[in-house]
Amino acid sequence: MDETTDTAPTRRTVIGQLAAGGALAVAAAADTATAQAQTAPRTFVLVHGAYEGGWIWRYVADRLRAKGHKVFTPTHTGLGERSHLMSGLITLDTHITDVSNVIKWEHLENVILAGHSYGGWVISGVVERMLPKIASIVYIDAFFPENGQRGLDLNSEASRVAVLNAIAKGEVSRPPDYSRENSPMMTPQDREWLVSNATPQPIGVSLHPLTLTGARDKVAKKAYIRARGNPNATYDAAYAKLQSDKSWRLYEVPCGHSVMIDMPDRLTEILIEMA
Repeated sequence: MDETTDTAPTRRTVIGQLAAGGALAVAAAADTATAQAQTAPRTFVLVHGAYEGGWIWRYVADRLRAKGHKVFTPTHTGLGERSHLMSGLITLDTHITDVSNVIKWEHLENVILAGHSYGGWVISGVVERMLPKIASIVYIDAFFPENGQRGLDLNSEASRVAVLNAIAKGEVSRPPDYSRENSPMMTPQDREWLVSNATPQPIGVSLHPLTLTGARDKVAKKAYIRARGNPNATYDAAYAKLQSDKSWRLYEVPCGHSVMIDMPDRLTEILIEMA
């Protein structure tokens, strides 16, 4: 009887086992590399929306920093702790410069740039100036402007009326409006924090067209996050448009417009996924 028939592995079996083991090793190495990439320290620049300031990112910034990441939350000229600088000279270009200068003077590289709401206008302009420094761009329930558009072109009717009324009165800003911020996920304490810290929005940011040359499309990793608890036809249109572009990752979250307050854990997860 051939003793190798029942007890010894054939050459083919040995080779197969080695190949399978090698494939598993490669897969394990790839998983490890992915995990390490997601946990390695990264640099985030988080851009706030209208009426607010860098303070709005407190919950998300704390979570990212606790994981070892660098986080910058610049406040636009004329808002938040910089509200004493309110002026009729403030334009969208001013706010784009605010954020671009943080990246420039902090010597930041491989930035994950995220903008919320009005911040979508700002980050669209920032990437035009700072493209080599931007690794990822994330729109968080945000405006997604196209070349030549102004804030007035995409603003809600209420915001548009507020801007036009301010112009008619010779004023340089419009008062905060949180009438649509009615998420049941937001605690009374957080809503009070949100509303009490709000400052008027300069109207000049809505009056001039934004020039875009396609830099946004050249960013390696791109995402749009839609908060489904916030009815907004403009954001729906942006989300729908990007569904046909495979270079964009799309997310939906079941919360109100202030995602960083309603769902800071989930938003932190998504930002790290995009790093």
